[in-house]
Amino acid sequence: MQQRTINRVLTGVTGAALAGMLVGGVAAASHDDSAPKPDRLLAQQQDMAALKQKAPEKNTSSETLAESSSKSASKKPEAKKTDAKVSASRDAKKKAAKGPKAILSGTTTASYFWDDGSGINGDTGAPASGEPMQKGLFASPSWPMNTKVKVTYNGRSVTGFIGDRGPGAPSHDGVMLDLDTYTFRYLLDGGKPDSKYDAGTGEGHLQGVKWEVLSWGSGAGTKGDPQPLG
Repeated sequence: MQQRTINRVLTGVTGAALAGMLVGGVAAASHDDSAPKPDRLLAQQQDMAALKQKAPEKNTSSETLAESSSKSASKKPEAKKTDAKVSASRDAKKKAAKGPKAILSGTTTASYFWDDGSGINGDTGAPASGEPMQKGLFASPSWPMNTKVKVTYNGRSVTGFIGDRGPGAPSHDGVMLDLDTYTFRYLLDGGKPDSKYDAGTGEGHLQGVKWEVLSWGSGAGTKGDPQPLG
């Protein structure tokens, strides 16, 4: 009986001791797991250092994008100005190609002359305007001196000015323009005259020459449709 009681007591003590050891082991294990290990601390420190290094890179990237956007924005007005200049230049070239508008136009038969005081071909002396004889100097029986005139024939055009009076008698037969020798020959076939006094073609008149008054001169004469001399 006593022996049985002793055995029970020993069994109880042993169980309690084992239970205590088990609880203590679990607690110790739990305490050890919660404590940071050296390797884990090192990894965490490395991660933090990497994050700090990436942060400036993001800022730098943002600054670069901002600078790029600013430069792009500053270039847009310059591009618009360039486009405007190109457009204005094109418009100016188109206007220049078209030339000034005619204020009066018509057609006539034209002859040629070269009056330089030589007396050749009925030369009566220097042009009435006082300007020396030259290419692009035309004679009209009525228009004001220095009137700007464009003449066209066979698709070729020359712009000149009224610097002399004429033709005389032929103007009563519808010849209302006397052209310098060089202009006459150029309108005829695009060539050059044999000399100042000879167009070199055997032709003395061009019929159906288109004339356009671009501006009236301030010299003596009458504005409007050409009138026979005298």
